[in-house]
Amino acid sequence: MSIGWVLFISFLIVLLQMLLFRWFGDRGLKYHRYFNKRACYEGEEAEMIERIANRNLLPVPWLRLESLIHAGLKFYSQANLDINDGSMFQNHKSLFSLMPYTQITRRHRIRCLKRGCYRLSTASLTWGDLLGLHRSTLKLTLDAELLVYPKPAELDELQLPSHSWQGDITVRRWIVEDPFMISGVREYRYGDPLNGVNWKATARSGKLQVHQHDYTADHRLMIYLNVEDHEKMWSQVNDEPLFEYGLSCAAAIAEYAIRQGMEAGFATNAYSVDAPKEPVRVEPGSGTEQLTLLLETMAKVVVARSIPFDTLLEEEAADAYVRHRDILIISAYVSEKMERPIDELRRNGNAVELFLLKKPAEAGEEGAAAEEAAANAARKAGESA
Repeated sequence: MSIGWVLFISFLIVLLQMLLFRWFGDRGLKYHRYFNKRACYEGEEAEMIERIANRNLLPVPWLRLESLIHAGLKFYSQANLDINDGSMFQNHKSLFSLMPYTQITRRHRIRCLKRGCYRLSTASLTWGDLLGLHRSTLKLTLDAELLVYPKPAELDELQLPSHSWQGDITVRRWIVEDPFMISGVREYRYGDPLNGVNWKATARSGKLQVHQHDYTADHRLMIYLNVEDHEKMWSQVNDEPLFEYGLSCAAAIAEYAIRQGMEAGFATNAYSVDAPKEPVRVEPGSGTEQLTLLLETMAKVVVARSIPFDTLLEEEAADAYVRHRDILIISAYVSEKMERPIDELRRNGNAVELFLLKKPAEAGEEGAAAEEAAANAARKAGESA
């Protein structure tokens, strides 16, 4: 056989295999991606699982899968995996080679570095023939989602309002006086209602005495978190870590309250990925389902303002159902515009407390400075003595 026929037959073989892969190469290709868990806390590990199958007589010499994944999910090193880091997103590439009627499953270990809602909705699948003369790309629509909850802050480290938490950590609770529970008497204070006067105790002591009401956990706690890091902020949040710390504080307080059998809710003037430009609000509730709902809501919060925080408080104060609740406001500042609706909330029978946000490092520095000042004062007192 002459060299011409060899070249001609080789050309036909090359052309035939290229046409075969072009017409039938993608038939039977199936791809599925999912996480091994629906949700986890910030700092924990999870797995992203890829499953690709070739239900075809033709083999797939090479196949490349590409997708953009948020940098908040850190992938551990693994063979046949190429990750190009970017500022916010990383290009995730996986290479496969499939024989006829085979399936490959890969598990990628990831560490969840940042709170958020991670949705892997799109990916591109590229394959080609044996010689690389033909390649095709298919856009895939996926539905993989991983919720990363904020890591709850340590309650012992929070400088919460001192009169709002009672006793040790095992028994302390957010409190409101229960008018139906009387534990004793105490001396009259300005503002006490006259119908609470205990006349027998007054006659015995010679001083005006009133009923001492006990406290109950059968009430509702509402946590309001301000996404604004300063009073003149517009839509851009400059201090995202401070807001993330606020979410951690809100998660810790809500979790503790629900664990104690109380009802807890959450609201913020940031918005959610499910409802852009609308403030987030979850009515108080109890039980593990409510705690899961609150954590999922916090995971989906976007660090951006929907409405001014004072507007959110005004809407809450005007709501006829926001009555006789425990309200904790977590904010980096308190302005005059905020004070007016806060006073209105108090007039409506709510117990309102403020928790000013500070970075953990700053709080630690202040605590160390206070301890040093106390030590100096004690030393000077000893020297003078």
